[in-house]
Amino acid sequence: MTVRSYTRPKVAGEQTVWTRITARDSLARRLDWPLLGAAVTLSLLGTLLVYSATRGRTDLNNGDPEYFLLRHFFNVCVGLGLAAGMIWLGHIRLRTAVPVLYGLSVILSAAVLTPLGSSVNGSRSWIKLGGGFAFQPSELVKVGVVLAMATLLAAPLENDHRPRPDSRAVLQALGLAAVPAALVLLCPDVGQTMVIAAIALGVLLASGTGRGWIIGLLGLGVAGALAVWQLGLLDEYQINRFAAFANPALDPAGVGYNTNQARIAIGSGGLTGQGLFHGSQTLGQFVPEQHTDFIFTVVGEELGFAGAGLVIVLLGVVLLRGCRIAVHAPDRYGTIVAVGIVTWIAFQSFQNMGMALGIMPVTGLPLPFLSYGGSSMFAVWIAVGLLQAIRVRSRSRL
Repeated sequence: MTVRSYTRPKVAGEQTVWTRITARDSLARRLDWPLLGAAVTLSLLGTLLVYSATRGRTDLNNGDPEYFLLRHFFNVCVGLGLAAGMIWLGHIRLRTAVPVLYGLSVILSAAVLTPLGSSVNGSRSWIKLGGGFAFQPSELVKVGVVLAMATLLAAPLENDHRPRPDSRAVLQALGLAAVPAALVLLCPDVGQTMVIAAIALGVLLASGTGRGWIIGLLGLGVAGALAVWQLGLLDEYQINRFAAFANPALDPAGVGYNTNQARIAIGSGGLTGQGLFHGSQTLGQFVPEQHTDFIFTVVGEELGFAGAGLVIVLLGVVLLRGCRIAVHAPDRYGTIVAVGIVTWIAFQSFQNMGMALGIMPVTGLPLPFLSYGGSSMFAVWIAVGLLQAIRVRSRSRL
């Protein structure tokens, strides 16, 4: 048998093909496979959980048990495509388009406050697209805020070699976060506003912003929350949610019904759960919004403590790899973007699982990768694509 060596192609055509193959091999080696594997596993697990929560919901699936299963899987596939697009573009090339992306997210966030917007569960946060599809601009806002703030704060650090951004840059960055946050709060969507605030704080920390700014912002946040409460800017259903959180025994058949049923579902799972597709609370449709906001209750009931622990571990892998990517990023901009994404996924995951367990107030946030919803799935996979793009262009192997 004759063995040919392809280490040095002899003709131009072979050289071109060889270069492309080598580039693809190099890209494959530089991808963060633990991050990608954890994200894909969570998304596929979410597909099964969404199916379990909706296959018997004839009031939602129009008599088609696989309605949400197929749509959720489609959303995952589109999300993977968006992630691939981010890797192909690269975080540096995407940097030039950040003003357009940020401006588009702000315009769409304002559009939901017009007749174009549609209300779901008391929050005017959606734009109906037809065919049963809807888009939630606040999910795009999170991507836009991360990129816009990182672009603004990284410029003086990279160009002027400053150790930290000056006060003017910090104020401008806060303004970039405040505009869409205010629009989202007017919907009203307190949960997404909290995520944007957490992102802003994470980005400022990653940029090296002084301690005084961080302490001042935390104090301002507490004062702002008290002012919103005292001025009566919250809707009645939002006040009821916080009241039920403060007193779980308050009206268990009314305002406390969601959290009460969620804890029953999770508690009934025990160590190993009742089995996928066999949860009594899920089959009985006792937990509202179980395929979206309360998907973690399906995990706890049907997969038990072991399954819930696995979900937390997989999310931990995503966050840990994101932190490592931030440490080894090729530039300060990449570091700030990575930290902003990690903060976003970490805070939103904790808030979602916390409200299912009764340790956080109900805010209507989806669980990243698992909850049903195209806007959320697309946004979180764009975030994964950005992390991978930064990883591919880092100078060190993780």
